[in-house]
Amino acid sequence: MAGRLWRLCNLLMAAFFGLAAAVQVNDPDSELWIVVYLVPAALTLLVGINPSVTDNGVWRSLCDLHSAGCIVGTIVLAYSLFASAQRNILHEEEGRELLGLLIVAIWMSLCRSSAKSPLGRVGLTAAVVVALLPFVSWLYIYMNREMRASWPTHCKTVI
Repeated sequence: MAGRLWRLCNLLMAAFFGLAAAVQVNDPDSELWIVVYLVPAALTLLVGINPSVTDNGVWRSLCDLHSAGCIVGTIVLAYSLFASAQRNILHEEEGRELLGLLIVAIWMSLCRSSAKSPLGRVGLTAAVVVALLPFVSWLYIYMNREMRASWPTHCKTVI
């Protein structure tokens, strides 16, 4: 049961990362953000298909390299955001980008830790919460007209 749930969470996250890459098409720096989301989409899809892929050296290296980049990006965005944010961070484009990088880094960490041993109850619960978080966040943002009103033009034409 736990193995199936872990695979399902990975397939759900692969779909999320793929969708997150797709909605970047109108972004001024879309090339960067498409890569930011397509790499974990591919890595996560592989875990969903075959969880033991996390033992593969190439998979681990790509995961580690991408996670390190996301962590550096998170630090840079957090500094910029907290130095200049004027309202709720989700109303700021950098805040949404920061949240995306955090989701990638957390998910890649969960995948990476599953290589050592299967996720226990706490790890699996965290995986379910993290897998549902992006979809719940998108639903909240989509339904919140006030938040969407403050978006830049390139964000309004995607959804």
